[in-house]
Amino acid sequence: MPTNESTTESAEERRVRSTRDVNAMPPLTRAIPLGLQHVLAMFVGNVTVPIIIAGAADLPPDQTAFMIQAAMFVAGVATLVQSLGLGPIGARLPIVMGTSFGFVPVLIPIAVGMGLPAALGAALCGGIAMALVGLFLPIFRFLFPPVVTGTFVVMLGVLLMPVGLAYWGGGFGAADFGATHNLLLGALVLVVTLGLHQFGRGIWSETAPLIGLVAGYAAASAFGYISFDRIGDASWLSLPVPMYIGLEFHLAAIIPVVLLAIVTCAESIGDIVGTTAGGLDREPTAKELSGGVMADGLASVFAAIFNAFPQISFSQNVGMVALTGVVSRYVVAIGGLFLLLAGLVPKLGAIISSIPNAVLGGAVVIMFGMIASAGIKMLSHIEFNKRNMVIIGVALSMAIGLPAQEGLYAGFSDNVKAIIESGLIPGAIAAIVLNLILPQRDREFRDSV
Repeated sequence: MPTNESTTESAEERRVRSTRDVNAMPPLTRAIPLGLQHVLAMFVGNVTVPIIIAGAADLPPDQTAFMIQAAMFVAGVATLVQSLGLGPIGARLPIVMGTSFGFVPVLIPIAVGMGLPAALGAALCGGIAMALVGLFLPIFRFLFPPVVTGTFVVMLGVLLMPVGLAYWGGGFGAADFGATHNLLLGALVLVVTLGLHQFGRGIWSETAPLIGLVAGYAAASAFGYISFDRIGDASWLSLPVPMYIGLEFHLAAIIPVVLLAIVTCAESIGDIVGTTAGGLDREPTAKELSGGVMADGLASVFAAIFNAFPQISFSQNVGMVALTGVVSRYVVAIGGLFLLLAGLVPKLGAIISSIPNAVLGGAVVIMFGMIASAGIKMLSHIEFNKRNMVIIGVALSMAIGLPAQEGLYAGFSDNVKAIIESGLIPGAIAAIVLNLILPQRDREFRDSV
């Protein structure tokens, strides 16, 4: 008959090896596939940014390939710092880092007009600004009550849903967008993922997105929709070279990037809140918010030095946490190691990047929907009075409505357009401002006599 002590010890051992505890380290046989599926979910998005900017700046193929490797290496380092922590830096939550899409509209004209070193110099300054916001964030925690942060997360999920469906169709600008084979591949991933997630048990449920992606990849390969030429041509080793491209500092480039970096902190806060709400069913602590935003900023500084662009938490991985319920930060750290290896071993990166967009689309459609679900869950804990409903309603109107009506801000500068088109930024500003100016209690009206 087991003693109480042995029963307690076995329960503690189960906790330490659980995927449901943020500070637990599961067995490697479980942690490695769980970490790998995080990488597969964000990989293409991470390398797309340097491809877009390099193409706009008309860089030669070898320099473009170098920047792609840099993006993977930096994302791996940033993910390790964000998940494991480094002193006060890092949220110590299951958050995957990668290259931010939000800066692309601002960095392209800088890279084209002033050169890539000017774009990287501006990105470094933006990273410093983000780190400072994170450092002083505890002072401004009052700006982000549950009604605001919950609305952030709902907006984030809703705004990403069209992106997931664009992937499913074959990817932005794809020549075969909407082709039958793309729709069928995405549907296969969707069905396998949902089936295992709902009816599987244990590791089968937790790795449902990974198995869905593998099934989609196998089907795409069998029908000849994957080219293996890039894998064969990729080299085995590529070492990062700091300052290879260089840094230049121009005030005209720095100002818009710094302003965008400060505003983009709202997206980072939304991802952190979404992670704790979807996976841990709680609000983040002030330390987690501060450390997380600081990690975004300092990772962006590190990225600029190593020839990459600003880093931020990846929203599809927030959805992954909500979907699978796996909240171990060590699982995400293993994913960071995969990214690091992909940045050092181009052949590994080429294998992962060969996954068709439609295959990824079938998985991320679910993940982005789960982000919105996590936000709704957060909002279910607040009082739905007149004040809170106005905050939620106006913020969602700004976030979803403005980007859909480009003519309303067609005459604004490119920098302002970039902020408005993000959707999340105007929505976040509306939520914060309304929370500050609206009365805390509904007014009571007397009956007319």
